[in-house]
Amino acid sequence: MNADQISSETRQSAADIRAARADNPKMRERDLAQILGITEAELVASFVGHGVRRIAPRFEDLFPGLQTVGTVMALTRNESAVHEKIGPFEKFVNGKRAALMLGEQIDTRMFPANWVHGFAVEKADGNDVRRSLQFFDAHGDAVMKIHTRAETDLDAWNTLVEKLVLDDQTPDVLPQVSEAKPFSRKQASEGAEAMLRDRWQAMTDPHQFHGLLKDLDLDRVSAFELAGDAWAWPLDRGAVPALLRLAASENIPIMCFVGNRGCIQIHSGAVATVMDRGPWINVMDPTFHLHLRTDHIHEVWAVRKPADVGHVTSVEAYDSDGQQIIQFFGVRGEGNQERSDWRGLAENLPKLDRAVKLGAAE
Repeated sequence: MNADQISSETRQSAADIRAARADNPKMRERDLAQILGITEAELVASFVGHGVRRIAPRFEDLFPGLQTVGTVMALTRNESAVHEKIGPFEKFVNGKRAALMLGEQIDTRMFPANWVHGFAVEKADGNDVRRSLQFFDAHGDAVMKIHTRAETDLDAWNTLVEKLVLDDQTPDVLPQVSEAKPFSRKQASEGAEAMLRDRWQAMTDPHQFHGLLKDLDLDRVSAFELAGDAWAWPLDRGAVPALLRLAASENIPIMCFVGNRGCIQIHSGAVATVMDRGPWINVMDPTFHLHLRTDHIHEVWAVRKPADVGHVTSVEAYDSDGQQIIQFFGVRGEGNQERSDWRGLAENLPKLDRAVKLGAAE
């Protein structure tokens, strides 16, 4: 049974999904799920009892356990960008609304309410077995995946899996996987522009920006459009590939953020190997891999925000729905000025005329 023979209007059985997988062994799971009209979580769940076990995404057990397994690969993605970091899980800071994993390589911000479904996956690959822990939100979208590496302590890995495994091992697709609410741009209220600019200028920490948006009921791009060139200006769509190539060639350390509803993953440091593959631009360094669909980039903004010392500059890319794909900063320690080489790079990326850009948006 080929993938295109299964109607997306009919709820497939686990056996149907496994058969489609067998007929399409090299297709990425995310792509196959899309063809089948199901979520990636449903695809993985269909293999429960066939190399897959359901596990509980209990942060208080999961992340302390991961600290014992050594080197792994942590993968966080959204529709347009895949962010992979290779190294150990180090310092875990738990929290009910948000949790942190802090480390030289794996650095994340995680939102427990969106870690709903978990699976331990073992998949034969020739004579080898590929192992991963995969976590999904209520919509069936992946929030984070952790893959073993050659250096991983498999005894500690297996001990962790056994601690997390659930009694419910139903070999069926996930029930009641809801659809995500579509993102929508927000219309600014009367007087919002002046209030936004006053509050923006009064910030003392970039993290205050989230509260500002919430108070004014604005999305990020709408705020950039209202802020004025002192704080935000539109860039050419090619600015992100240019940024990566310049950072690599000039050895400028950057922070690269990729996130989804459940996790934001961060790379801090230099990038070296930047390659094009069709619509993808890729970073392929020893401990950091990035895969970015440049054809999904609809608009790019350079943004200044006041900080504890001076201001910091970010470069942010968005898709056609106004959803953030990826965000970059320069590496900066608290209490230090922003690096002049990063600021110079960001401020000299190719700009768009704001009037032309806003006119096109209308």
